[in-house]
Amino acid sequence: MALTPKGYEQITDPAASTALTVPAGSTCALIQAQDNDIRWRDDGTAPTASVGEKLCAESDIWVEGAARLAAFRVIRTVAGADVNVSYYA
Repeated sequence: MALTPKGYEQITDPAASTALTVPAGSTCALIQAQDNDIRWRDDGTAPTASVGEKLCAESDIWVEGAARLAAFRVIRTVAGADVNVSYYA
């Protein structure tokens, strides 16, 4: 499958639940936890530092679907966790 890059963002140390800034036309994203673990939810509910799916530092996941991207939220588990997101169509 050929993917077309649509954009990139880095969410720096999200101390509060943070939504993605999804570029128009994006249908999937590669999301990476940098330096420390993060928690995420894709149902529109805010994760907390102890509740939500855990993404370990230096790991990544693919998220597919415009609705899922729109509902996706992240939060750090400890200070110093950045989130890198590459968007594709």
